[in-house]
Amino acid sequence: MSPGRTTVRPAAPAAGRAARRRIWLLLTAGVLAGIDLGAKAWAQKALVDAPIEAWPVNLQLAFNPGMAFSFAADAPAGVVIAVAGVITAGVAIWAWRMAPTARLPWRAATAAILGGAIANVIDRAGDSVVTDYLHTGWWPTFNLADVFIVLGGISIVVLSFFGSEHEPAKQAPSDD
Repeated sequence: MSPGRTTVRPAAPAAGRAARRRIWLLLTAGVLAGIDLGAKAWAQKALVDAPIEAWPVNLQLAFNPGMAFSFAADAPAGVVIAVAGVITAGVAIWAWRMAPTARLPWRAATAAILGGAIANVIDRAGDSVVTDYLHTGWWPTFNLADVFIVLGGISIVVLSFFGSEHEPAKQAPSDD
């Protein structure tokens, strides 16, 4: 190498970058789902006999046969599971398609929504109910998966006010 020249690391191929971003998003969603499922397993053992007061959010065991805010609680379990599964699959498809070009905050918000949705579908698949354990007294009892979904959704709404979810396209160098 001659003096005065620097070595420039070549940019990662687009396919490699896309794969890494997809893997990161899916792993993040999986970790968040695992955290919630672990908390649900703990709650089902620790909160059976008595709630734990931990103001402002108490730990109290509850089971929700419906969707958000007990919507469709009287619907057949198979219908609720199918609808939740279709919605989760839609989020997963959207996440897969947007991950290669989306900015990090968008990918993180999407991973939160996907992780929460996956955790609730997995929890519901066993006994047709979702385990809830966070109770405020003034809001329906909920779980960490619900928190992930809501925070991810709020983040996407806020991010949408600050511009595109996609990174600007890289322009080819000109011959000028």
